[in-house]
This record gives sequence, C-alpha cells and structure tokens, in this order.
Amino acid sequence: MFTKYLLRRLIYVIPTLLITTFVVFSLILLIPGDPVVALLGENATPEKIAQLQEQMGLNKPIIIQYGDWLLNAVQGDLGRSLFTGEPVFDAVIGRLGVTLQLVVISTIISVSFGMLFAVISVYFPNNLLDYLARFVSIVGASFPNFWIAMLLVILFSLHLGWFPSTGFTNITDNPGGFLKTVMLPAISLGAIGIAVITRHLRSSLLEVMESDYVRTAYSKGNSRWKAIFSHGLRNAMLPVVTTIGIGFGNAIGGTVVIETIFAIPGVGQLAVNAILQRDFMILQGVILILIMLVIIINFITDIIYAILDPRIEY
Repeated sequence: MFTKYLLRRLIYVIPTLLITTFVVFSLILLIPGDPVVALLGENATPEKIAQLQEQMGLNKPIIIQYGDWLLNAVQGDLGRSLFTGEPVFDAVIGRLGVTLQLVVISTIISVSFGMLFAVISVYFPNNLLDYLARFVSIVGASFPNFWIAMLLVILFSLHLGWFPSTGFTNITDNPGGFLKTVMLPAISLGAIGIAVITRHLRSSLLEVMESDYVRTAYSKGNSRWKAIFSHGLRNAMLPVVTTIGIGFGNAIGGTVVIETIFAIPGVGQLAVNAILQRDFMILQGVILILIMLVIIINFITDIIYAILDPRIEY
C-alpha cells in the first residue's frame, strides 16, 4: 500500500513541474524590456535586433521556445547567461549551497522556537507566558520579513554591534563566522515560520490534551509535562509536519528579499541581478531549480506524513 502511495505522489510531481515551469517561463518573457536590446544597446539597428532574436530563438512562439528550453533542461543544459556567457546550471548550483545553508538554519530556528512557544503556551494556559507566546506568534505573522530584517540590523548591528549587517561566511570555511553572519538573516526569514508553527501546534496540542487517552495518562499519575511530551506532542505534530514543509518552501522564496538586504551571494540575489539585467536565461534557471526544490520538499513532506500516520495512504 505504501509503495502505491509513493508511486502516486511521484506521478503527481511530473504534471506539477510541467505546469509551473511553463507558467513561469511564459511570465518571464512578459517582463518589460527586451534582453536583445539590453545586449546590443539602445542604438542597435532593427536589423541587428532581428538577427540576434533569430539566433536566440526569441522570434518563435512561446510554446516552441518552452519546448526547446525544456528539452535542453532535461539534458542538464539550462543555457548560458546573456551577459557573462557562464553556463546557467553552474551559476545557480554555485550559489545554491549558500541559499540552502540559510534556509536550513531559518527552518531550524522556526521549528525550535515554534515548538518551544507552543509547549509553553499549553503548559501554562491563560498565563502570562501563554499570552506572551501568542503575542510573539501574532507579531511574527503580521510583519513582513524585510521589515523585521531592517529592525534586526538597526538593533543588533548598528547599535549593539553583535552581528555584521552584510556578508556571508560559508560554514565549511569558518563555523563561528558562519553563525555570526547567518543569524540575523535566518531569524528574519524564520520569523513567520515561528508564528505559524506556534499557532498550529498550540491549537493541535490543546485539542489532543482534551482527548481520552491523555485523561487516562493523568489518571495513571503522569504529570502534565510528561503527558504533553509522551502522549500529546507526537500526535499533535502530524498537522505541523505539513506546516514545516510549506514553511521550508516559503523560506526558499523569501531568500530573494533577505539575501538582497544582507548582501548574501545566494540564489536569491542572483535572481534579483538577473531581473535588473534582463538576463532571462539566468532567471529561468534559478526559478526552475527553486521550483524543483519546493516540489521535492513537498514530496518528502507527504512521505513523512504517511509514515507518521499510515491512514493517509488510504
């Protein structure tokens, strides 16, 4: 049964990938500005523009352009940058590690603090700590991550000087420097995730704590703390798994803004530069890789959910 479920989810991935990539490919071509004009300059003659458009295949219908691009992409060829001539695949993969480090740390922060605030809120219901945890979740969900990022820079970089405001150190080069440079962008990126996980896990835990088997645990002499961790948290985590998977995907998209604010040389900053330069080959490659990452994360989330709750297979 689990194998059939796994195959079904794999089959669903293919049309999802095709539809999303086609939509994104089409929308990119509608971005204002002509990449050919950007390459040749404003003084280029119409003949030169038409000649380069033909060479690049930009004079073909969108569906034909998409088919050619998809056929090459399947073979690992995402084209070359219009401005640097660098292979798109190499440009994206070279920066992907930086983005993944940022996203992983932000997800760890989201899950850790989200679970902590939710458990504290349930353990101290209608207490000052409960109100504080709910207030944090509301604040985290109410403000955009770029606004939180700017506040963190002003407080912890400019006033206190605890963390650098820009730059990034790879974890393999200097773990201590990595933690200093990644902390502010990771918190900015994970703030919404903290809020969402806190609210979802708190609601789920409160529901589970009212169930019969938890009451039975109380009757056997278990404390509220032990009942939460031994009986409540495992069952309450089921809907949160989906929330974590979605949050990971949202964090990947959020890197576009956060990496620009903190001058982090990741995929998000590469996408912004590609938009400014009208380098649609780079932009298509970035979006394709990010879409594949999100789809893979959602697929893994479905599998984990099915393992934790076998009823989902039916």
